[in-house]
Amino acid sequence: MTEASLKPRLSRPHVLALLKDMIRIREFESKCFELYTQEKIRGFMHLYDGEEAVAVGVIPVLEARDRIVATYREHGHALARGSSMAGVMAEMYGKREGLSGGRGGSMHIFDRAKGLYGGNAIVGGGLPLAVGLALADHMRGEDRVTACFFGDGATAEGVFYESLNLAALWDLPVLFVCENNRYAMGTALEIAEAETDIHRKAEVHGVSSEAVDGMDVVAVEAAARRAIARVRQTGKPYFLECRTYRFRAHSMFDAQHYRTKAEVESWLAKDPIVRLQDWAVASGLAHPDDLEVIRAGVAKEVEAAVIFAETAAWEPVDDLTKYVCAPERPSPPTSPAGRVAAKVKINYREAVRAAIRDALQRDPDVFLMGEDVGRYGGCYAVSEGLLAEFGPDRIRDAPLSEAAFTGAGIGAGMAGMKPIVEVMTVNFSLLALDQIMNNAATIRHMSGNQIGCPAVIRMATGAGRQLAAQHSHSLEGWYAHIPGLRILAPATLEDARGMLWTALQDPDPVLIFENVMLYNRTGVLASDAGPVDIDRAAVRREGQDLSLITYGGSLWKALDAAEALAKEGIEVEVIDLRVLRPLDDATIMNSIRKTRKALIVDEGWKTGSLAAEIGMRIVEQAFFDLDAPIARLCSAEVPIPYARHLEEAAIPQSASIVAAAKTLLGHA
Repeated sequence: MTEASLKPRLSRPHVLALLKDMIRIREFESKCFELYTQEKIRGFMHLYDGEEAVAVGVIPVLEARDRIVATYREHGHALARGSSMAGVMAEMYGKREGLSGGRGGSMHIFDRAKGLYGGNAIVGGGLPLAVGLALADHMRGEDRVTACFFGDGATAEGVFYESLNLAALWDLPVLFVCENNRYAMGTALEIAEAETDIHRKAEVHGVSSEAVDGMDVVAVEAAARRAIARVRQTGKPYFLECRTYRFRAHSMFDAQHYRTKAEVESWLAKDPIVRLQDWAVASGLAHPDDLEVIRAGVAKEVEAAVIFAETAAWEPVDDLTKYVCAPERPSPPTSPAGRVAAKVKINYREAVRAAIRDALQRDPDVFLMGEDVGRYGGCYAVSEGLLAEFGPDRIRDAPLSEAAFTGAGIGAGMAGMKPIVEVMTVNFSLLALDQIMNNAATIRHMSGNQIGCPAVIRMATGAGRQLAAQHSHSLEGWYAHIPGLRILAPATLEDARGMLWTALQDPDPVLIFENVMLYNRTGVLASDAGPVDIDRAAVRREGQDLSLITYGGSLWKALDAAEALAKEGIEVEVIDLRVLRPLDDATIMNSIRKTRKALIVDEGWKTGSLAAEIGMRIVEQAFFDLDAPIARLCSAEVPIPYARHLEEAAIPQSASIVAAAKTLLGHA
């Protein structure tokens, strides 16, 4: 591709098209401003006035197969991509006919048919998703570019650097487009950043970069042509800083005390529409009549979009929870009838490894990614040997950047891959909580079911190894609070091997919590063990005197306690929850109706615990079946200590379970 072929051809049709595209965005935004003052559009609304040259200069240069990840000021990106103006307007209203079904609103406009993978209201939140989308294309050998738009404020976020590093490290086809409008909300760039030449931040990671006048649509287009051609040719990322300015407030709630009228006026003089318009008329490529025709046509389009939005239907309240999860899920797995297989001695760690190996062998879209999963073999040696077997592309060592590689896994899932993301320990997952909660758990709902996220995220949880507070907590109950996620806690060898199989078929994100005290647990398992159900709890021991409800590492303590109690004539029924979200209420209530008493054992802290949730559900659904108050045994309200005797005292043990059961039964 020659240098000449990359330059914009400023023919009359092209110049008029650039003008029309920018005017469409400007007039749409002006109408939205008016509608907001009439309270027909509500919530946060961040207008794109003044920045039109960036979207119009970059997006039409992309191919139809390319993808876009935008930020919360994405109306202009959607219109530049060719999304229906009526659909965008209806989304602003929150109507069912909106591009996201009225579930996303101004900051979360999705249009998968156009390759628009959504605006993102979390500053910098879309960066890892773009990396993940590009990773999927890289692994599949598909010729796509993912363009990621974000503001200057995002460049202060840690995830910005993490994402740049991943894209550079793995040679991913991402075009990073920074819309530098000089203010992150109300904080000026020079106040917030030690380095104000933002494109230079990309150079640290070896990413080619340049800065361009973002108020000049021709300059932006020329830069975009160079950048996109470079990305497509090399498969490597490129960074484009577009220096622009928003004419209106950050959002509709912004009084703009942080900038002067004189400053705004100086930038209004650089208006990209007026700038191109005046040049085009002076050069003879456009005439005043052309501009009148364009504006009249745009006015009609805007008017039609408003009428469409005004008359569009509201989503029925009965559909409130629609698309929190996929409307259709795979049928529960079944084992072949009459199967007879040899039993092999195996430990929990080996069972998980076998599950990962099976998945990699079955499906080329599956890959494992995380810290030290390859050459090191995993922090708990779960992935030992898999790198030699499957290679570094599918056993992908990630840097210490939980937010970026977890977000990249989520992005790859959005593209249809089946990532297994390993976070070393549950405490570290808090660094990725933003991506898990604000992206993985919400994208299906916010996009109106256009985009799902079939990613599996594994992590070690629990105490018992004297690792002290920052490596030992049980936080799975926190994640079980979040709609849109499926939370698994395999305690048996069968579940350790089979749950992953089933989870990878799930259309929604699945988090698997593996208790650290189980990795060395040994037993026998069928050599051809297959998938297991991830919808139901399991009765691990029958009994009639007490329902003992638990999960994960506490299951075996509960079974030991049940054995001890049996010697005293007390028959305990042990329920292994297995699935923490959604909880299997039916199995729990059936047991309560039989035993009429409940003890819940939970390694999380008591205050705000999963045990509290289960207890309240029992009260709501089976209160009159109870013969005694519900009891619960949780970890002490203390960060997990280092000293062994204190650690053991902090979490439920078999002896304390026995004592709690006897107290409940009045045998203490």
